[in-house]
Amino acid sequence: MTEIAARFEKVAAAFTARVEAVAPDAWERPAPCEGWVARDVVRHLVEWLPGPGFLLGAFGVEAGPIPSVESDPAGAWAVVCAAIQGALDDPAVATRVEDCGPPGRLSLEAAVDMTCTPDVLIHTWDLARATGLDELLDPDEVRRTLAGLETLPAEVDQAMRGSGHYGPRVEVDGDAEDQARLLAFMGREM
Repeated sequence: MTEIAARFEKVAAAFTARVEAVAPDAWERPAPCEGWVARDVVRHLVEWLPGPGFLLGAFGVEAGPIPSVESDPAGAWAVVCAAIQGALDDPAVATRVEDCGPPGRLSLEAAVDMTCTPDVLIHTWDLARATGLDELLDPDEVRRTLAGLETLPAEVDQAMRGSGHYGPRVEVDGDAEDQARLLAFMGREM
């Protein structure tokens, strides 16, 4: 297993644990993402990641039949997660290079590492916050993601904020822990 595949597996496992722990009556609780409830956090990942213009769609990887997020959010996530992990674990697919839109031509591995793994990481916190579950994120992945975001060129940062990928930065103390700094960077109120 490559380092990228292992990182995705670790981050996805943490998200999966939260999804599986959500109480049935907690799926409609408000999430930190404006206008979303907990179920919408899963819906976003289940619809966006395998979408025709993104990850699995751009690389021709089929996720297979995906259960409805309305009736089976855990099952829907499990199908998409397995498809991504399966693609990462297949060297012929993981190293395939395709046009990924604004980031340019990337291998599936690079696309997962650049967008998917950080998105799943942040949404792990969103789901946990919405449903009262453990909000602690993997510290190594938090540091890695924060370091990558802090080095984004200003125009990329502005484009990401303007598109709604993340909100306006939230101010935190200079001595704030990495997770608080990452969440603040992404526009999350603690």
